[in-house]
This record gives sequence, structure tokens and C-alpha cells, in this order.
Amino acid sequence: MNLASQSGETGCSQLLFANFNQDNTSLAVGTKSGYKFFSLSSVDKLEQIYECTTGLYCLVLMCVCVCVCVCVCVCARSADTEDVCIVERLFSSSLVAIVSLKAPRKLKVCHFKKGTEICNYSYSNTILAVKLNRQRLIVCLEESLYIHNIRDMKVLHTIRETPPNPSGLCALSISNDNCYLAYPGSATIGEVQVFDTVNLRAANMIPAHDSPLAAVVFDASGTKLATASEKGTVIRVFSIPEGQKLFEFRRGVKRCVSICSLAFSMEGLYLSASSNTETVHIFKLETQKEKPTEEPTTWGGYLGKVLMASTTYLPSQVTEMFTQGRAFATVRLPFSGHKNICALALIQKIPRLLVAAADGYLYLYNLDPQEGGECTLMKQHRLDGSAEPPNEILEQGSHDRPLTAQTYNTAGMKGTHPQSVVSQIGTGRPGPAGSLVVRTLDQ
Repeated sequence: MNLASQSGETGCSQLLFANFNQDNTSLAVGTKSGYKFFSLSSVDKLEQIYECTTGLYCLVLMCVCVCVCVCVCVCARSADTEDVCIVERLFSSSLVAIVSLKAPRKLKVCHFKKGTEICNYSYSNTILAVKLNRQRLIVCLEESLYIHNIRDMKVLHTIRETPPNPSGLCALSISNDNCYLAYPGSATIGEVQVFDTVNLRAANMIPAHDSPLAAVVFDASGTKLATASEKGTVIRVFSIPEGQKLFEFRRGVKRCVSICSLAFSMEGLYLSASSNTETVHIFKLETQKEKPTEEPTTWGGYLGKVLMASTTYLPSQVTEMFTQGRAFATVRLPFSGHKNICALALIQKIPRLLVAAADGYLYLYNLDPQEGGECTLMKQHRLDGSAEPPNEILEQGSHDRPLTAQTYNTAGMKGTHPQSVVSQIGTGRPGPAGSLVVRTLDQ
């Protein structure tokens, strides 16, 4: 969630950026004075992992048995640690990619625990988005995309002359087996270009919507892609790389909205869609099992049968409304009109919906995996890490129970552990730790 272009309109004047990491275990926040990372392991507390602010000396205490080691990380006063408009962390590792409003064409890749810079790159235009997984780092400009090898940060491929993409809309799969990149294939209609970042070739072009794209996201396995258009009424899910439509959900009928974010749960069963309205919709991705045909016994049953039979003769737009899925669960946010980003995470063995918003708060809701319905607000935290009054937990009790019927896993998270990747990046380059590598990439 990049707020740099509308920072004056947000509820939190210091907030410039907020985003969840790839497995929704931490939250990154960029501000006018630096950036912070928070752990998402608890509902009751937003634990700060790291903070880098202008002129701040950060003390990291590490206790080993009876010995105490003190590591001092110095964030020098520089333009690179002010006005952080993009900060992306690689899973739970120490690798972080940073872009500042002071130098919007420059990408810094750092090891934040060591306080060292691994490398930096300069580009021909403003950096609009950065995406990372264990194999690739993607830099999105308005009309081009750069694909880096994350092990040595070399540029492997450049996709030039893409359709104008002023919002930096793109998505990168986090799967090692299906390492795909998705970005708009047109500025006038909702085409999605799917690119194979391992073999460095186009995989498919999916005609997803009639209107231009507003949001795209992969599931953790990289085998599904969810899309929404600027109209914002219909969410579609496609198989990857085939591009076959698997699901179609209707977010609403009465009004068109601006979709802010789409997010899959880690096991791929749920999909959330947030917008500039006060409602977040959560859809369940399950195929309806066919039931044997039964003759209706009530007046309502006869009416339903007649309506379904009549869809054969109705216009396709009307027929689609009968077949589109509806929300399994909903969330009523305490605001509308603010930009926001959502995540579906398993925290303390309970599925939660997390909403980081431009009003400066992180909202946590419970999701009932059996019944769905209206989600319960459990807690809200300030994104600046300051304490909230002790009256934020609402209607806890029966909603806060361990799951019994649902089994969650991280099947889409295969591959090398993030720490080993960071180790390879941090030690695989010649020269002393913290040495700067500067390259300029011309368009």
C-alpha cells in the first residue's frame, strides 16, 4: 500500500507505506522518518521487530546463556532513510528492499540486522513497486519491468514498453515451482500478462475483464491468479499458467468501487477483497458438489426451479449473476474512503483477516471457517507502534477458539529457507561487509 501520492489525504500524516510480507508473518511500515517491521504472531500486541529512523541508534540485544552480546546498528542521517515510500522484506529474513521519495529512482537492498547495504541500483524512471520471492526481485516502472536474480542481484531480463501502468500494478508468485509474474497487458481492457521469471518467457495472456485491471494476486502455490477490474463488481480466479477461469465472485451490484487489495489465505481456500468502501468481502474457493435432482415440495422451491430454468433464455449478463459466487464472510470497517491492504493469516491457530489502513491503524478480525458471516473485530493497533487504550478487544469469548475442522498448511512455501538466501547474498559477494555496489540501468 503506497500512500506517497496521497499522504496529505491520509489519517496518519507520517505514514507513507504499509505491506505484509510473503507469508503474512510480519508487517512493514514506511514513514517520513524511516521504516519499521512488526511481528504478526499475536493478536493482543503488535511487537516491533526493527526500527530504522533518521539519526537513530538501534540497540539489538541478543542473550546467549550467561553471555550478553550488544549489536549497535547505526542508521545515519541520509536521504535514503527518510520518506520511505517502499519497504519490502523477504519472508522473515534480514533482506529488505527500500525506496525513498528523496531518491525515487534508486533501489537499495540491505541486510537490516547487520546494518549493511548489499547493493543499490538506479533506474531511468520512478520505481512504483518492488516484489520479492526466494528466486527473483522485480522492479516495476511505469512502462517497464526489471527482473533480478535475488542471489547476486544481477539483471536477468527487462520487459520494455509495457502498457502504461502508473499505479505499478503487478504480482509475483512466492512459489519456487511456479515463479510467475503478472502485470497489465493493456491500459484499456483487463488483460493480464503472465510471465515465467525462471525461463524468462511469456507464459499466457488472460482476457480477465472488460475494464482495466485494478488488482492482481497469486495464491501461495502459484497455480491460481485472482483479478479485479476498475469497475470492482466481479472478482475472477484463473488457473496458472493455463488461464482457465475457475471461480467468479460478485462483490456487489449497486455501485462500482475502487478495489484496494486482493489476498489469498496461505492454503488457498479463502480470498479477500477490500475497496474504498467500509466492507471487506471474503470468498471461499470451493467447488459446489452436484446434488441429485429433487422435485420441489414448496412454493419457494418451484419458484427457484423456474428462475434457474429461465436463465437459458436471459441475456448473458443476467445469467452470470445467477451463477456467480457470493461472499462467505464480510467485515465492516470503522471507516470508508481510506486506502488499505488486507491479508488472511493464521495467528494463534485461528484464521484472521488483517487490514492495514491509511488512517494509521492495523485492524484484526476473526474469521469463522465453518459458518463465515460477519467477522468480529478483535483488536486494533497503531501502525506507529504506540499503545492503544485497553478497550479494543471486542466480543472475544466463543469466537477465539482453535480450529478443529480446517487443516492449514504451507504447501506453497517449498524451497530454500529465507535465512540461507540472505546468507548467500550477504557473503557471496566480494569485498568487505557493507561495501556499496552501484549500477545504473539505462532504459
